Amino acid sequence: MESIRQSKVGKLIQKELAEIFRSETKNLFGGAFITVTVVRLTPDMGLAKVYLSIMDKNKENILKNVTLHVKEIRKRLGNMVGKQLRITPELAFYIDDSLDYAMKIEELLKK
Repeated sequence: MESIRQSKVGKLIQKELAEIFRSETKNLFGGAFITVTVVRLTPDMGLAKVYLSIMDKNKENILKNVTLHVKEIRKRLGNMVGKQLRITPELAFYIDDSLDYAMKIEELLKK
């Protein structure tokens, strides 16, 4: 179960990462529409698992591109949340496929 502190820090990181992806999508990610859907933190807040919803056909390539730039993203995040957090957590990015799963279930229910 997630603590209140983990939840608050997760929301903060989600908001700031969304801003980073919004501003850098043209430069780093080829203009793909990337949304941060959820951020889950470990209890020691040393690792943040970031789930991304990517609106593009090449989701895997964009995810690889994001992981290539993880140091730059973490540095920018650290500059943004440096006053609120002592340590900027390590970032691990994953594709959030919950929307695809929901659409598939909806299609199956229509039949």
